[in-house]
Amino acid sequence: MTTLEQLNQHAARDVPAFVAALHGIYEHSPWIPERAAGLAPFANLTALKQALHSVVTAAERADQLLLIRAHPELAGKAAIAGALTAESTGEQAKAGLNLCSPEEFSHLQQLNSDYLAKFGFPFILAVKGATGKGLTRQQIIATFARRLRNQVEDEVREALRQIGRIAEMRLNDLLGHAPALGMAVMEWAEQIGAWSEDEDALTCTYLTPVHRRTAAQLALWMQEAGMQAHIDAVGNVVGRYLSPDPQAKTLMTGSHYDTVRNGGKYDGREGILLPIAVVRHLHQRGETLPFHFEVIGFSEEEGVRFKSTFLGSNAIIGEFDMQLLELADRNGVTMREAITGAGHDPAAIAAIARNPADLLGYVEVHIEQGPVLLQRDLPVGIVTSIAGSTRYLVNLKGVASHAGTTPMSMRKDAAAAAAEIILYVEQRCSQDQQAALVGTVGQLQVPNGSTNVIPGACLLSLDIRAARDEVRDAAVADVLRQIDTICARRSVDVKLEQTVSAPAAPCAPWLMHQLTEATERAGVVPFELASGAGHDAMTIARITDVAMLFTRCGNGGISHNPLETMTADDAEVSAQILLDFLRNFKAKP
Repeated sequence: MTTLEQLNQHAARDVPAFVAALHGIYEHSPWIPERAAGLAPFANLTALKQALHSVVTAAERADQLLLIRAHPELAGKAAIAGALTAESTGEQAKAGLNLCSPEEFSHLQQLNSDYLAKFGFPFILAVKGATGKGLTRQQIIATFARRLRNQVEDEVREALRQIGRIAEMRLNDLLGHAPALGMAVMEWAEQIGAWSEDEDALTCTYLTPVHRRTAAQLALWMQEAGMQAHIDAVGNVVGRYLSPDPQAKTLMTGSHYDTVRNGGKYDGREGILLPIAVVRHLHQRGETLPFHFEVIGFSEEEGVRFKSTFLGSNAIIGEFDMQLLELADRNGVTMREAITGAGHDPAAIAAIARNPADLLGYVEVHIEQGPVLLQRDLPVGIVTSIAGSTRYLVNLKGVASHAGTTPMSMRKDAAAAAAEIILYVEQRCSQDQQAALVGTVGQLQVPNGSTNVIPGACLLSLDIRAARDEVRDAAVADVLRQIDTICARRSVDVKLEQTVSAPAAPCAPWLMHQLTEATERAGVVPFELASGAGHDAMTIARITDVAMLFTRCGNGGISHNPLETMTADDAEVSAQILLDFLRNFKAKP
């Protein structure tokens, strides 16, 4: 078995031996380990993986294309002829590509042909998948068809990322490494991800039978990991890994286990499952911490069933709005009825609140839900701030009139005003990118619209977010001012309704610093980024300092979608960082 120590020795003293030891990690491309040798010594396997992939991403485009073209087609001519490398042969067999039906084989051949005609290089996919256990042929074909829609430049980047993933798993095999913590997270996410209110889609909303089943399973895993666990009066699943010192303070972590409709398996849930795996690792070794470590599976963050978000974390900070108990879902069931039906007592909600004086802080691990880490080829990132959000509904009223008889100069077109507003939002929110400013019009309607009628009304939504409140507020002011200007010039009336105004939640520098140190020790160059999405951490920030660690999101960074994905290896890196963070944690001076 090759060891990292041997590789470091080869890199320092005998580069050809280093290249030979890594033969087969990259298809017919010895130049990659040759260039990476100069980056030795590698502190750990993750550092080696990062170094090798950095060589690929820094290479000239001609070398990158040679690397891509060195890979065989899936179930292609080389596979049929038995001319694949041993590594590729095993990987394609793992996915069952040697067992294709005639229809599947014919479909793959057509996809190969279409892909090559569009991109000029073979389709590359890490067919062993996110866990290394192998994708199904159906999954491979679906991914193939989806990626055929990509633009050329995007697909070059994706091909290189897939090559990096293939190399990562081959390195695991070479060095006998198994990402045990990451695999536990993936397997647990798969198990509870199969429980859903909707057939063929993952939907888990507040206190439904599926939600309650999920909570019970999380509590069981917490207990098996060595924690005291219970489900509180709003459905939060709370696990405590107790310190030997009963007077110790508590460090908190967690995330939500409810989902949007037709959501992904890792949003929120990674932040519960990953610390459970870490605690189990500590408990199995008889290792305790000098503080209590509390893992909370927040019962509700998404607001799907009762249209009210952060129910679980608001209860933890003592700000649960009891008036919400009278809200009814689409079936007429009130929140109070849902809570009592789950066996909980609404009168006990107030007692859930934590005493800030007992807390050391809060750190949340979460899938990024975006493409930034993916584009930078980094498995993890450290969050600087959770963006605040300002949202409006914009109601425009013009005059509906005949499309053929009204001169262009005499129109009061509400849709044209909306179009101009949308373009200004895009232009204005492309500024101040250091604060992760974004602006979105996600809803646009022309009520009672017709092809031969000038739109007399238009409804649109406006969502502006930024990691710093002053940046967001300035953008909102500019957009609102421009809306007035556009509507006055076009003789269109406007009515604005503000629906959300949430401040940004900066992460605590002292906690970020400790995450940075743990990230460096894990073999990853620390990278900071803002979170454009809301998280339970922004609620908890009202009572204690918070920090967040993002895990890279695959499939272009898509989230709130069944295509949401991450890998066992990236989850492993996040778990090792959290483990290191806990072992080296120092309380705020």
